[in-house]
Amino acid sequence: MKRASGLLLPIASLPSRYGIGCFSREAYDFVDWLKEAGQSYWQILPLSPTSYGDSPYQSFSSFAGNPYFIDLETLVKEGMLTEEECEACDFGDDPNRIDYGKIYEQRFSLLHLAYERSNIAKNPEFISFTQENADWLEDYALFMAVKLRFEGAAWDEWAEDIRKRWSNALDYYRRECYFDIEFYKYLQFQFHVQWTKLKEYANENGIQFIGDIPIYVAFDSADAWANPEMFQFDEDYRPTAVAGCPPDAFSATGQLWGNPLYKWDYHTRTNFHWWCRRLEHCFKLYDVVRIDHFRGFDEYYSIPFGAETAINGHWEKGPGMELFRALKSRLGDKAIIAEDLGFLTDSVVQLLKDSGYPGMKVLEFAFDPREETDYLPHSYDRNCVVYTGTHDNETLVQWWKGLDAESRAFAQEYMDNADTPEDRKYWDFVRLAMMSSANTCITPLQDYLGLDAEARINKPSTLGGNWEWRMDAQMLSEEMCEKIYRLTRISSRLSEEKQQIEKEKLEQKKAAEEKAKLEQEKAAEEKAKLEQEKAQKAKKAKGQPAKAEEKKVKSAPKKG
Repeated sequence: MKRASGLLLPIASLPSRYGIGCFSREAYDFVDWLKEAGQSYWQILPLSPTSYGDSPYQSFSSFAGNPYFIDLETLVKEGMLTEEECEACDFGDDPNRIDYGKIYEQRFSLLHLAYERSNIAKNPEFISFTQENADWLEDYALFMAVKLRFEGAAWDEWAEDIRKRWSNALDYYRRECYFDIEFYKYLQFQFHVQWTKLKEYANENGIQFIGDIPIYVAFDSADAWANPEMFQFDEDYRPTAVAGCPPDAFSATGQLWGNPLYKWDYHTRTNFHWWCRRLEHCFKLYDVVRIDHFRGFDEYYSIPFGAETAINGHWEKGPGMELFRALKSRLGDKAIIAEDLGFLTDSVVQLLKDSGYPGMKVLEFAFDPREETDYLPHSYDRNCVVYTGTHDNETLVQWWKGLDAESRAFAQEYMDNADTPEDRKYWDFVRLAMMSSANTCITPLQDYLGLDAEARINKPSTLGGNWEWRMDAQMLSEEMCEKIYRLTRISSRLSEEKQQIEKEKLEQKKAAEEKAKLEQEKAAEEKAKLEQEKAQKAKKAKGQPAKAEEKKVKSAPKKG
């Protein structure tokens, strides 16, 4: 990746009129603001539909888009909804927090109303979209429609015939749920149309999107239901083992994620066909893809299904470079970031090196004087992406306040900023990341703005209060834009367009200076010439009487 920078902000965190950030005017305004700030990237995390817990990393589908991001104001302009209908809904009282309960209750009823008025079945663009995306859209729409029929129950609680996808059951539910299926297809079509317009606008303005591909899928997803052969399931389609992380300094019992584990021997036999499809789809959505939990492709942590903690898990061998060779063979060279955080074994380090992907460096992990680390900027090579923190971290301000005395003293010595006021310390870390040798620097918007704990996006291994923060439109001031631009320029990370503008400014300045120099030289020459002429005239004027006297003497008659 080129030397550049960008900001991290989930779509949901944008301001908007109706309860959650979406593909509205505010998204386009943010693109404009990023452009003016000299940025090249907007990292947005997954665009997947959220399920229980509101996390885009636990989604009903690896391929579908989040219907919450469909802009209602656009549907009003298209005549599918009225402004009065949107204003009548209760999306929550706090403009800085997302109330997912109210969003779920209110937004889907509006979207269904828009669908009923759309006559979508006769729309040729809709027909084309459903045909082009049938390989995932058919299963997803049916999955969501059947889930609705079973009052939201997870698919392992459905009747056996549809749970195991018997052909007669599939035919029955396709008939019985026809309009619900079409409704979910309509949502994906609207998502596709609106997202495509926003992405094209961003790309035209020099902004590329960085999106995430979670390593795992949720158990309660169309992916797991439609493709049980891909996962470690028993004959009754229930997991035999699930994903997580072992105990460490942050969690004595480890992390129990609960995602089904892949049956990697199956994926190897199919030359990783599903993975290739999945990544291919990601590159239709994003310009750069960050692969989550990269170390899981080297070795993954397997926890017995039904365990209450991650303590009794063990490590299993992953697909390694075989997967990434298959991806490159099918997709060619793509812009990929490897999320290689956490404890890394030698084999993980080697896998990252063999892949050639840039890894991640997080400054908040760097300042523990009790252990060696490669997160300090002096150790970076260029092929990496530096973050002050990620969506899973505390904001810089919150982190600095909670840092222990020894780590704080070490950080201040490293940066020689003990005299910087406490409420300005965060900016030193932003500047440190931007000035590092890493080719790419991504900074959460909250860290640029110096926001505290209230602006944290996610706290891993907790339920409730996550993924709720929304920014205020007033935060995107011209002053902050200019401040970011200056830091981006001095750290040589400006976007190509801004680099060209700066180059033209420099050339114009040089041309103006050269012109001024030439004019000064010309003025000096003219002045010298005038002074020389003046001197000659003065000399001539002074010499004329002497010559006249001399002539008079010569012409006088000689005596005697």
